[in-house]
Formats: sequence, C-alpha cells, structure tokens
Amino acid sequence: MSAFITEAKPSTVTSSDDGGYVHDPSAFDGDGTASAENNAGDSADETGADWTENPRNPAAVDREFDWRGWVLVGVIIIAFIVAPISILLWPPTLNYFVALLILPLFPAALLAITAVWATTRP
Repeated sequence: MSAFITEAKPSTVTSSDDGGYVHDPSAFDGDGTASAENNAGDSADETGADWTENPRNPAAVDREFDWRGWVLVGVIIIAFIVAPISILLWPPTLNYFVALLILPLFPAALLAITAVWATTRP
C-alpha cells in the first residue's frame, strides 16, 4: 500500500538507437582527415573541399591596425572612461533612470556594434 515506492527500471540507451550523431574514429585516416570511402564520417560530404586542403592563413591576409582599430579604441575610451565619469557627475536632481540605465547601456551597445564592425573584414 505504498503509493510512492516505485521500482527502478533499467535504462538501455545506446548511441546507435537515438538517431543522433555518432562519432566513428574508423572514418578518419591517420592524419585526421575524413576518408572518402566512408560516407558516415564527420566531414565526408566536404572531403576534398578547398577550405580543408588549402585553408587561408590569417598571417597571409593584409591585416593591420588601420582607422577601424582607432575607431574601436575611441569607443573603448568612451565606454570605460567617459561613461563612468558621466554617471558619477550626473546631478542628483535629475532623473536617475538616465544615469543608471541609459548612460551605461548606450556605450555598451555602441562598443559591441563597433567591435563587430571593426573586426569584420570584407
């Protein structure tokens, strides 16, 4: 008459019966690339693609600290120096909604947008 006692049922879950991804180490060659004869490998559908055999080296691309970097430095200065000082110097007679929400939020959003823009290259 115990309504709360239940018997433990053994759980039999294997990676082959859930229909999800199963890693197969035999699908790869000795150097870590997927073998073409095994279609179930991690990247068997991309075997021989140019990006795997000839990846672009970041050092080969012309990446220098140009005007985008200086714009990002300026926004960092605004976000970490100007905005906190403006919060501290906000007159107590004015609305604190602006001082405690808008003044930190605007530079943070501007910094996020500028960082993505400055690091994305055409």
